[in-house]
Amino acid sequence: MTKVLTDARSIRIKGRSFLAVMLSPDLPLDQWLIRLDDLAARSAGFFLGRPVVLDITDLPIDKAQLKELIAELSARNVSIMGIEGGRPSIAGPGMPPILKGGRPAADFEVSEAEPVVERRNSEPKAPPPEIRPVTQSLIIREPVRSGQSVIFPEGDVTVIGSVASGAEVIAGGSVHIYGALRGRAMAGSIGNASARIFCRKLEAELLAIDGIYKMAEDVSPGLRGQAVQLWLDGETIMAEKLI
Repeated sequence: MTKVLTDARSIRIKGRSFLAVMLSPDLPLDQWLIRLDDLAARSAGFFLGRPVVLDITDLPIDKAQLKELIAELSARNVSIMGIEGGRPSIAGPGMPPILKGGRPAADFEVSEAEPVVERRNSEPKAPPPEIRPVTQSLIIREPVRSGQSVIFPEGDVTVIGSVASGAEVIAGGSVHIYGALRGRAMAGSIGNASARIFCRKLEAELLAIDGIYKMAEDVSPGLRGQAVQLWLDGETIMAEKLI
């Protein structure tokens, strides 16, 4: 039987880039999951709604262990969109696809260099701050309120005001806060180990530079409430008072 196609309408397929969080577990997995739980407990909702890629490059695990790891992450509301670094044979039915050919994060594109401001919940909030993008730099002239997320992978972010608890600022370059930093600040988000975080008053919930994290309780008590700069030295975030 011959089927005649009477509707020649085309199917539209578009390409689009997204900034994903990369998780690179290490052995033993049970201890790595404990550290992940610690991060989630101290920064509630960090993975909520974020695309996550699981990097298993050079991780000696088999298909059964990988399936169990994905199940453990799913139970923690971490949704894996793909697996990088694994052989095609390690994936199975119902598992995320193996990703290949990913571009370096530095090539991440945002249309017209516009930042992204997200609402974390449906509760009424004040209008988002005025945002004026400048090449390689974003200046926010109002405080970043709780529930807001400012993401600017192209360069530095400067906030002329405070960052409230429950808010976050994510920059591809350095983060400058001319006020109290009570929320989360993540510098060098696309792979920039030379990025720094500067703030007039350090009360942060979480700090990160190039994927290295420091929790609130890991900050020296002598730096709390002080004007501080933070930078990366190898795998350690260093901090000192600003004079």
